[in-house]
Amino acid sequence: MTSGLVACDIDGTLLRTGHPVSSAVREAAAAVRGAGNHLVLATGRSLAGALPVAEQLGLRDTWVVASNGAVTARLTRGGFEVIERHDLDAETAVRAAVATAPGIRISAEIVGVGYRVNIPFPDEKLNGTQHSILELQDLWARPTPRLSLHGSAVFRVVPTLRALGLTAIATRGDWVDATAPGISKATALEKVRSELGVEDYNTVAIGDDENDLGMLMWAARSFAMGHAPALVVAAADHLAGTVDQDGAAAALHSLLS
Repeated sequence: MTSGLVACDIDGTLLRTGHPVSSAVREAAAAVRGAGNHLVLATGRSLAGALPVAEQLGLRDTWVVASNGAVTARLTRGGFEVIERHDLDAETAVRAAVATAPGIRISAEIVGVGYRVNIPFPDEKLNGTQHSILELQDLWARPTPRLSLHGSAVFRVVPTLRALGLTAIATRGDWVDATAPGISKATALEKVRSELGVEDYNTVAIGDDENDLGMLMWAARSFAMGHAPALVVAAADHLAGTVDQDGAAAALHSLLS
């Protein structure tokens, strides 16, 4: 594979959450880029959470699709530029969420910085600085591309948010991400592909969770991580090893053979 676009999820794919990228993955990523391919991070993390991983991988001149496709940025050696963002109707979403599951934690993303939160989240749950608000309406006082909701009963809000037309993904039983209608990693990656001039048959995606389904089906060649749920495995062309086995490294190396 040459001059292709390789889209990689972060958590559960390139690394185990809370751990750094392994040397095997770093070396494989460097080899893929050295062969002339574009390595694009496509993550549910905020841009603030994706930037340290890009640094670990030595990605200083590339693209990042963050917040499940709601934010697209181009990295440069001097920092980053937000190329596109899609804000959601946060007021409607927040009001509906708290009516359905009172007492849940809600964060409104501040792009490149952190979050406004109604109730502080555990430190390891959010990437970036948390800014506690005084009133619930402060969550929607400024535009935001993504809401993250956390709590034991938060799965109940998914049908409610989808009925409003929003994109709502339960990445865990106690976690839901909400973005604007029709937004996904795949929609953002298609625009990046077009901007880079990569042919659609020269696209690859590697992921492990429900929020990766769209990009796995978008890519001409796709890999599901070995620990991925059955529906994710079914959507992919190939099965890689688990994150603990550095499955992403093996998948990346396979592109060079």
